[in-house]
Amino acid sequence: MPLSDEPIIPLEPSPRPAHDPNAGRGRRRRVTRRDMIPNDAVGQAAFVFDLARRAYPSFELFVFSLVCGAILGLGYLLDSQAVLLLGILVAPLMTPWVGFLLSILTGSPRFLFETFMALLISAGIIFLGGVLTGFAARLFLPITLTNVFTHSRLWIPELVVLIIGAITLVISFARSENKPFLPSVVIAYTFFLPISASGFGLGSGLEGLWPQGALVAAVHFALASIFGLGTLFLLRLRPSKWGIVISLIALVLFAGVLYRLMGAGIPSGQAASIATSTPAFESTELPAASPTRSLPTPTKNSPSPSATVAATKALLGTAVPLTVAVTLPVTETPTITMTIEPTPIFGQVSAREGGGANLREVPNGTLLRTLNNGTIVEVSSEFRLVNGVTWVKVAVTLNGERVEGWLLESTVTYATPAPNFEASATPSIGLLTVVP
Repeated sequence: MPLSDEPIIPLEPSPRPAHDPNAGRGRRRRVTRRDMIPNDAVGQAAFVFDLARRAYPSFELFVFSLVCGAILGLGYLLDSQAVLLLGILVAPLMTPWVGFLLSILTGSPRFLFETFMALLISAGIIFLGGVLTGFAARLFLPITLTNVFTHSRLWIPELVVLIIGAITLVISFARSENKPFLPSVVIAYTFFLPISASGFGLGSGLEGLWPQGALVAAVHFALASIFGLGTLFLLRLRPSKWGIVISLIALVLFAGVLYRLMGAGIPSGQAASIATSTPAFESTELPAASPTRSLPTPTKNSPSPSATVAATKALLGTAVPLTVAVTLPVTETPTITMTIEPTPIFGQVSAREGGGANLREVPNGTLLRTLNNGTIVEVSSEFRLVNGVTWVKVAVTLNGERVEGWLLESTVTYATPAPNFEASATPSIGLLTVVP
């Protein structure tokens, strides 16, 4: 498939004169290290042509994507980080992603279409591998699947590593003729693992994986492309007129993807709280009854002093009984109920893979915390069966904070007698007999 014939990318670099004695030395120097990027238009055109030639997708991209997708799906099925790492190591070189950024910078629609479709087909192959292994996982449920849920969520440390990897891949690819394997592995890790996890969720039918994994991969792609384009600008690669327009449109689209999807997979740190009700008795103050006697106020037509004294004696001499009516409000009488609480059952987190287990808000729901192996949890009698997998409700105290959530029952071993997580038709009530 030929490269784009846009004016910014010439058909071939300007040839050197045949009689130039330094031609061989110059070629050897370009092969080992490109110390500087040319500033003139002709030199930059030749430089961009060389980068586009090296970044053009080849058949190896799809072959290695097929192998990588199969190994990543197997790693999720086995819940093994070692197998996932092996799948990333055999992932294709992510130089077509750099070619995608170059096509945006140079404003070449044909090169943009070719590189974007190559990346999309590669992602589709990875996704298909996850779907097939997800269907195979239905035969082995219930099993522990910690890694697949981990890689279908957004994690801030992964975003930081992704930014460093994107900048390093663009710089190393532009300034050296060597293949940048290490930064390419970082980009493949952040692109392919969420895509494979999304396909695994679609094939297995597990909730919380599809389309969360695909949205996480879209966020990773947009974030890496923004910093990759910025790095190309900092390397003093001058875009064409159409390149400026397409770059602005691409940056707006990438920023919109981040704005819309940035909260799709970030694990919530809000822990479940225990609602306790304590009866509160309010004391109501009664108004104090203070009976007073008042004498009549003299007016202008007041009687004689003798008549006033006689009336006063008559008033004081008459005993008037004082009656104070006090009405008390009706209050509820607290009833003390003796409740015998069952003996708590304690367990220990003992996951076979990953070194711990994920505490979730609901079964297959939002991730609350990651509990390391050896963490003591209080197991309640409440449990749920989701797709043939048993989830138990537990409570754990971390840094003085009590957190409730759900764990896979297979990741918990019990220090006290293990509970029986099976539905019974008639509840049984045990009586305690006290022997004198």
